[in-house]
Amino acid sequence: MMKPARRDVLNAGAALGAAALVGEGFSGDAFAQPAPGYLDAVAPGKPGDFDFLHGEWKIAHQRLLKPGDWDRFAGEATCWSILGGVASIEELCIPARDFSGMGLRTLDMKEMVWSDYWMNAKWGVIGSEGVKGGFARGDGVFLSDDVDGDTPIKVIGLWDQITGTSCRWRRGVSRDGGKTWEWNWIMDWTRA
Repeated sequence: MMKPARRDVLNAGAALGAAALVGEGFSGDAFAQPAPGYLDAVAPGKPGDFDFLHGEWKIAHQRLLKPGDWDRFAGEATCWSILGGVASIEELCIPARDFSGMGLRTLDMKEMVWSDYWMNAKWGVIGSEGVKGGFARGDGVFLSDDVDGDTPIKVIGLWDQITGTSCRWRRGVSRDGGKTWEWNWIMDWTRA
C-alpha cells in the first residue's frame, strides 16, 4: 500500500506534468478553469484566424439541462472562409432534431477584433449584435456581459483544442466576474 505522503508527491508531480503538456490556457478537461490572465491575453485578430474550421465536420454536442444532467446529441457542420479570411461561415445541422443554423464570424479590419453572430433557420434573423473576441494562446475567446434575472453574468464562447482534425467549442457562464465558469454547452468537432 502506498503511503499518503508519497501518493501526494506523485499526484502533485502528475498534475505539474499534465499542466506542462497542456500549456498555460485551458486544459483538455472540458470543465477546466482558465489560468490567471488567460482571458486578458487576446491578440489582435488577423484574416484567416478561423481557417481551421474550413471543411466538413461531425459534432458531438453536450448541453447542460441541470447540474449533472446532460443532453447529448449528434450534429454536423460545413464551414468555409470568404473575403480572404475576413469572414467565416458555419452551416450547422442537427438532423435528429430538425434543426439548422448559421454561425458568421467577421473581422473588423480597423479594430482587428472578431465578432461572432448566430442565426437560427427557424427565425431567419441574426440573433444578436455579435460577441466580440479573438485568439489567446491559440484559443478563440469570445466574451459578453448579460443578466440572469437581476444578476449580472459573463458569458464565454471558447474555441480550444484546435488541431488539423478536431477542435472543441464550449459555452460557459460566470456569476463571479469571470473568476470561475460553469460550462453549459460543449461541442466536440471531428473532421468528417
